[in-house]
Amino acid sequence: TPSLPEQMLDAGERLRRLALSSFLTQAGIALAVVTLSAAFLGWWLAGRILRPVRAIAATAQRLSADNLSERVPVAAPADELAALATTVNGMLDRIQQGLHGQRLFTANAAHELRTPLATIRTAVDVTLDGRPEPDDLIAMAHDVRDAAVRSQHTLDGLLLLARSQAGAGGPDRPADLAGIAADALDAAGPDVTARALVVEAALGPAPVTGRSVLLERMAGNLIGNAVRHNHPGGRVEVSTGTSRDGRSRLRVVNTGQVIDPGTADHLLEPFVRGEGARVRGETGSGLGLSIVRAVVTAHHGTLRLTPLPDGGLDVTVDLPAGAAVG
Repeated sequence: TPSLPEQMLDAGERLRRLALSSFLTQAGIALAVVTLSAAFLGWWLAGRILRPVRAIAATAQRLSADNLSERVPVAAPADELAALATTVNGMLDRIQQGLHGQRLFTANAAHELRTPLATIRTAVDVTLDGRPEPDDLIAMAHDVRDAAVRSQHTLDGLLLLARSQAGAGGPDRPADLAGIAADALDAAGPDVTARALVVEAALGPAPVTGRSVLLERMAGNLIGNAVRHNHPGGRVEVSTGTSRDGRSRLRVVNTGQVIDPGTADHLLEPFVRGEGARVRGETGSGLGLSIVRAVVTAHHGTLRLTPLPDGGLDVTVDLPAGAAVG
C-alpha cells in the first residue's frame, strides 16, 4: 500500500495533468476564436481599405474616348487614397480637355481646308456654265491658284505645328536670337515698307540652344504678325537680350487694334485672331501664334502676351540660355 506522501504525489500529478489538459483545451478554443475573429476583422478592414481602389479600377474600366465625364468618388477622410482619387480625377480632367481641344482643332482645320476647295469648285462651275471666254478662263485660273496657295499655307502651318509639338526640326545647335530676329526683320522688309511702319530694333546677344528651323519660324511668325496686324504708319519694336534671371529673351511690341485682355490667350489657339474671331480672308494660315507657343514649349521656354491699352500687343519669349555663338 502506497504511503501517504506517495498518494499525495500521485494526486498532485493527476491534478496537474487534468489542469494542463483543461488549459490546452481552453487555449485551443480561444486560439481558434481569436484566429477566426482576426481573419474576419482583417477581411473586413481590407475590403474597407481597398474599396476606393476598386472604385478607381471600375471607373477606369468604364471610361473610353467617348465617355470621359465620369469621375472617381472622393470619400472622407482625406488620406492617401483620397489623394490618389483626387489625382486621378485631375488627370481625367486634363485628358478630357486635351481631347476636346484636339477635336475642336480637327474640326477647325477641316473647315479651313474645305473653304478653298469650295472656292475652287464654285469658280470652275460658274466659269464652265455656258461658253467661257478666254478672260473668264484666266480669271478662273487665278481664283483656283489663290485657293490652292491658301490650302498650301494651311497645310504647311499644320505640318510645322505638328513638328513643333513633337519637338522635331533637326538637332539642337547653338543659336542667337539676335541674328534670327534680324533675318526675320529683313524678310518682313517689303511689308514694312508697304505699310509705312516704323521699326525700332535693339538686338543684343541672346544665345540659346535649339532647333534652328523652329526658332526661325518662331521669330518670323512673331514679327510677321506684328507687321500684318498693324495699322499704316504704326510702330514695331523688336528687342533681344538676357533677362534678369539669365534667360535669353525675344520681345516684339506692335501697335494695332485694341485687344481685350480677357481674350488675349485665345490668340494662341489655331485659326483665331483678335477678339477670338476665326480667321477669314486674311493672309497666312491662322496658325502663327499656335506655332510660336509649340516652339516655345518644345524649347522649355515661356510665352507671355500683354495687350497694350492704346492698341497692339506685347509678346515676350524667354528661353533657357545657351552657349554663345562664335
